[in-house]
Amino acid sequence: MDKIFIFLQHILPQHLLSRWVGWLARLEHPVWLKNWLVHVFIRHFGVNMAEAADPDPTRYPSFNAFFTRPLREGARPLAQADILCPADGAISQLGAIEGGRIFQAKGQSFSAWELLGGDTERAPLFDGGRFATIYLSPRDYHRVHMPLAGRLTASRYIPGDLYSVNQVTAANVPRLFARNERLVCHFDTEVGPMAMVLVGAMIVAGIETVWAGQVAPPPREPVEVDYLSLPE
Repeated sequence: MDKIFIFLQHILPQHLLSRWVGWLARLEHPVWLKNWLVHVFIRHFGVNMAEAADPDPTRYPSFNAFFTRPLREGARPLAQADILCPADGAISQLGAIEGGRIFQAKGQSFSAWELLGGDTERAPLFDGGRFATIYLSPRDYHRVHMPLAGRLTASRYIPGDLYSVNQVTAANVPRLFARNERLVCHFDTEVGPMAMVLVGAMIVAGIETVWAGQVAPPPREPVEVDYLSLPE
């Protein structure tokens, strides 16, 4: 079954399918269709709406608003630690960046240079550092937060594929995270440079930030913004 799943990943029109689902997810009318999609999703994936700021699924204006729902206050108490987990998912990989390589799965790795979109200036800064890969399942809270205080210095949108992101594709699609569409956000922090990489996936291809708004779906070429060069 895994081989069939991977084969389909290669032949499906990833971007066309994701754009169509994105259009459907933004629909606010007809309301019955929006509510039906939300209820089916909740039942299928076991979404815990008691954790949401608004537990009533019918009050979300669109499926996308439901999917990016905020949590209620106190649902995720912050740990007393220097660095927190930035997303409400499972850490699938964690380790050191050695020789510029990042571990993906058994027999699979990719380079920091590839992940950062061929950034020859910044990629060497992370050699000898640490990385964490955090997987968000469909039922999870889909907002990403800062793991520690920092200053945004640059962001780079990198176009790419839209393979599904899960254990099967991580084990069978070479350089998965360095191939998929993604947004790389660079920060200066008290412990040194940090990059947060938001990776798109099939169906879930939209990426939005509080500082730039909707980033993907995007132009076909890489787009970089140097925030240090902008006026205060």
